[in-house]
Amino acid sequence: MKKVRCFIVCAAAIAMLSCGASHHASGQGWISLFNGKDLDGWKVGNNAETFSVKDGTIIAHGNTAHLFYVGQVKDHNFKNFEFKAEVMTEPGSNSGIYFHTQYQESGWPSKGYEVQVNNSHSDWRRTGSLYAVQDVKEVYVKDNEWYTESFSVQGKRVIIKINDKVVVDYTEPDNVQRPEDMAGRIISSGTFALQGHDPKSIVHFRNIMVRPLEN
Repeated sequence: MKKVRCFIVCAAAIAMLSCGASHHASGQGWISLFNGKDLDGWKVGNNAETFSVKDGTIIAHGNTAHLFYVGQVKDHNFKNFEFKAEVMTEPGSNSGIYFHTQYQESGWPSKGYEVQVNNSHSDWRRTGSLYAVQDVKEVYVKDNEWYTESFSVQGKRVIIKINDKVVVDYTEPDNVQRPEDMAGRIISSGTFALQGHDPKSIVHFRNIMVRPLEN
């Protein structure tokens, strides 16, 4: 009887662990960074009210702010990886997804690259741009429609896709030189951040996933 009871307890423990793991794992090495319910694992400094969660989506709407992933996956420090998220912009909106960045209380992130989210804002750099490094002028997706924005980093090569279409393929040169105001825009390692650009911008994010690659 003791053996049977022990077996039941062990089986229950394994089941609980499996349920906990399934929150992040989604098959083929992809890991969820957003639980669809709240901002657990994410952190924002000034203007925290810019970000909210509704119906399984993160909504960026308000004064300039940035929401940084600070969760347990890879101790929020990614070097080589594949990233994807479903995004929807409302008309006139601007946002971005940073990578290789780090938490800061305010201002535009000084470390890392920005992948642009913008289909109809006055800024001419459109969705999929590697902002101010290799920019996209074409508009590939529409406002008020969900699309997938994905990008990968392997070594010094960055590939950005919109609905699986490659729009940027950039390799950072050795010993790259940046202007003083872009000194931190280099390949390194770090976390991800979502941008709240301005009070007139409303951008939705869901199914935020990462697949770490070997360094």
